[in-house]
Amino acid sequence: MQNGPVTFWKPHALAKPHADQLDLRVGDRVTAKSGLQDVPEGTGGRVLLANGFNWQRYRVLFNNGIELGDLDGRQIIPAGKTAKRLAKAAAKR
Repeated sequence: MQNGPVTFWKPHALAKPHADQLDLRVGDRVTAKSGLQDVPEGTGGRVLLANGFNWQRYRVLFNNGIELGDLDGRQIIPAGKTAKRLAKAAAKR
């Protein structure tokens, strides 16, 4: 079964992550930090949705075709160019 097209929404101006949260954008690459439901540890994926006010959370489509929501830094880590961008931003602080 294939999902239809996904509508992308601009993040709300107040949706800013706390200092210890991930600051991901739609389209960013991530990796499963731990084993999730039907997603083995180390599986790559792409952020489909970033939302939240007090708790920044993400919906991710993993490379094995599984889509999961309500993920944060406890379950996913940035990968590739995303990790480099976040490291560079952290170095500026």
